Amino acid sequence: MNFRTVQTVIAREYMTRVKKKSFLLTTFLVPVIMAAAMVAMVLIMSSGGERSQKVAVIDQSGIVMPYMTDNKANTFLDFSTENPEEFKLRLDEFAMDVLVVVSPLDTVAKTVSVQAYSKKPLGVDFSSEVASRVDDAVEAYRIDSYGIENLGQIMKDVSSHVSVSEFTLDESGNESVSESGVYMTISMVLGIFIFMFITMFGSMVMSSVIEEKASRVVEVLISSAKATELMFGKIIGVALVALTQFLLWIVLTLVIVTVVGGVIGMDKLQGMDTQQVVQMSQGMGMDPAQMEALGIPAADTAAVAAPAGEMGVVVSTLAHVPWGTMIVCFFIYFILGYLLYASLFAAIGSAVENEADTGQLQIPLTIPLMIGYMIVFMAFRNPDAGAALWGSMIPFTSPIVMLARIPYGVPVWQLVVSIALLFLTFVACAWLSAKIYKVGILMFGKKSTFKDLWKWLKQN
Repeated sequence: MNFRTVQTVIAREYMTRVKKKSFLLTTFLVPVIMAAAMVAMVLIMSSGGERSQKVAVIDQSGIVMPYMTDNKANTFLDFSTENPEEFKLRLDEFAMDVLVVVSPLDTVAKTVSVQAYSKKPLGVDFSSEVASRVDDAVEAYRIDSYGIENLGQIMKDVSSHVSVSEFTLDESGNESVSESGVYMTISMVLGIFIFMFITMFGSMVMSSVIEEKASRVVEVLISSAKATELMFGKIIGVALVALTQFLLWIVLTLVIVTVVGGVIGMDKLQGMDTQQVVQMSQGMGMDPAQMEALGIPAADTAAVAAPAGEMGVVVSTLAHVPWGTMIVCFFIYFILGYLLYASLFAAIGSAVENEADTGQLQIPLTIPLMIGYMIVFMAFRNPDAGAALWGSMIPFTSPIVMLARIPYGVPVWQLVVSIALLFLTFVACAWLSAKIYKVGILMFGKKSTFKDLWKWLKQN
């Protein structure tokens, strides 16, 4: 293989793509959309509690109404003397938005039932708030029913919330404070990042091959370069294009968010109460452990930010994360994982004439990627589990799973074995893909199958 020819193909692939209008449009449009989404999320969350609604309460139990105190979102009014069946038809007449009906008290089960009526569907927040207040009322009633003096205070005194202080020991026996939620967050982000990169960049290689084959440009290129040189030049060229675009997205998004934040002011963000921050974090898919790891109080009733002690634990944990190993391994697994899958995607692209025909041939590639993605969520819960261990060794899932295990510490021998297997598998798959590429790139007029691919492998 002539490396000078490969270099020429890389340069051609890179320059051709970065000069396209579609590249320039998406490069500048995506950051605007991302920044707009981030700013819109902040503005929506900061103004989410401004609209207040009037809530009529018919409390037939006699124990709930004292717990229905007003807040910024809801004003509760007592209409317990009214008939529920008649009142729910006269909400507009009383200028009420919602009617909450509390059933008579069930003295045997010591509970009540609640119904809410409104002209428009109610949000989850409202239902959760009402349910929480009714629970408090029922709990207080049950405590009083035992007739034990100060039983409520006794129950508060005996309740316990024990937290586990985590310490990590190094080889010398020195201990450092750690937080598993931090490792879990880093593990999840790394695993998802590498999955996204491999999938996106590999698909770009396949689309590029299909595009040149469909336009018959490849027939001209093949006359001045070997098929293998074209394949590897395209793989590397597309990777450089994708990396360029991704870096530009990050830079432009940060610039736009900074500029917009300076224009509208940070008071919108600062005006968000803790409840809104918690809701935003939950909406982004964070679980309580991840929220605590980032200094966000996980409890809905939190009134203040995480104490400085917890943030100190987070900082200490981040300081002891093996960043050097993680960064080096990220690039190694990204490069080898991308080359492995990109060579296979290139082979698939050479075997078809349009992207609609790639569905069947892509299945063997998408299944390992999805399995690796699912194992990531097991890895940050138990990084030494059998599935996580084997997933980090098998070449088709190791780029995703191993990166999710590294923050927790991985023996050197496992890293060496995993990287060696990944490299050898890449070499083998690249050799097989090149054989398919040589034949498939010049095949037209027939929809290729796995049987055809096997036949092409045996022909060379």
